[in-house]
Amino acid sequence: MVNETVPRQATRKEVFAVVLGAAIEFFDFSAYATFAVMIGNAFFPSDNAFVSLMLSVSVFGIGFVVRPLGAIFIGSYADRVGRKPAMLLTMLFMTIGTGGLVFLPGYATLGLAAPILLVVLRMLQGLAWGGEAGPATTFIMEAAPQGKRAFYTSWQIVAQGLAGISAGVIGFTLTQLLTPEQLAGWGWRIPFAFGLLVLPMAIYLRRNLNETFNVEENTVATSTRSLLTEVFSKYRRLVLLGIFILCGSTITQYFLNYMTTYALSELHFAPGMAMVSTILIGVCVVVFSLVGGWMADRFGRKFTIIVPRLILLLLLLPGLEIINTFPTPAVFFSVITLFAALQCISGSGVLVALCENFPRYIRSTGFSIAYAFGITLFGGTAQIVFSWLIKATGNPVSPGYYLIAANILCLISVALLRERPRAARPVTLKPLVNR
Repeated sequence: MVNETVPRQATRKEVFAVVLGAAIEFFDFSAYATFAVMIGNAFFPSDNAFVSLMLSVSVFGIGFVVRPLGAIFIGSYADRVGRKPAMLLTMLFMTIGTGGLVFLPGYATLGLAAPILLVVLRMLQGLAWGGEAGPATTFIMEAAPQGKRAFYTSWQIVAQGLAGISAGVIGFTLTQLLTPEQLAGWGWRIPFAFGLLVLPMAIYLRRNLNETFNVEENTVATSTRSLLTEVFSKYRRLVLLGIFILCGSTITQYFLNYMTTYALSELHFAPGMAMVSTILIGVCVVVFSLVGGWMADRFGRKFTIIVPRLILLLLLLPGLEIINTFPTPAVFFSVITLFAALQCISGSGVLVALCENFPRYIRSTGFSIAYAFGITLFGGTAQIVFSWLIKATGNPVSPGYYLIAANILCLISVALLRERPRAARPVTLKPLVNR
């Protein structure tokens, strides 16, 4: 085992810089999911609305396919050079990808070149987030005060919630201010323009980060190849467990993200009402992820992951049946709030449990690979599977069976995961202080 030295102390401002950058990257993914129908019409026009939607969500999935490449190269870069330069690199990729979505003309202007370029932009965004998760999560965890690792790490999930709220608020506002024709024609680009405007501030804040990783301590694995060899020779089982744990967590989260499309296509809500679901889920993510982080520090990682997910498992099918039997906004919002609360409490424990099981000298690489492959395999295909299941079966409840299978696999994998004693810490840090 490599001796771990004490990293430089981080400030709350620096943690905010990491969370802000992650929130912007999540915002772009949330905005794409929220406006999938409009983007499909702009880049994949078809007489068949289902074909257009499927092509749009397939491009959404492409952003996930390249995530493992970002995890391998940028995640290992963080273990070779430091967390800070790796996070700055992901910001560069995201700036290019987001800017492209703002200015790229649609199919009516560029023809076949438009969807091809859209794929390229989604690949850049996928590389950015594939490389972001490891360095950002490890930075926050390594900067956490004694006994608050899970709570601090849960802010990475809070970033997702803030992104969802922002995407939902902007989406709802646009549905009120613009006509359906304006929204489909150019209004869907506005959220990406907003993200592009905020990116420079995130880059500036990240440039002033203190590094939490001393690269001189990593004498075992000093190249991408040696890091990968170390991970897959000694921690292969942990990587596989991480991927399977993320199966249930990821598919459930992306089903919640899919609720805007579900409300539009299956429940036939008005666009403005459907956008409210994005805001509501975002609020749940912010609130209940912090609750989950506190619980994971107080009661343990595995307890916090397993108990809420078991309850969710039992409620999935009845909840979906109720939504479709009584398709009113009040019933719909009540059910998805309950689903989101249980999912987010459980999810906070997942991140910290996986991250802290890897030793710090390969933590970014190992966690990045497990996270990226889990998200790619199960998150990137989620919306495609949901749409296909509903179309193939004619049953709007059919995604529930997929969710149940995924969550059972998640629970089995969590049971096999070793839980570190909460009092044991490989790195001793002083509490975060403001400069």
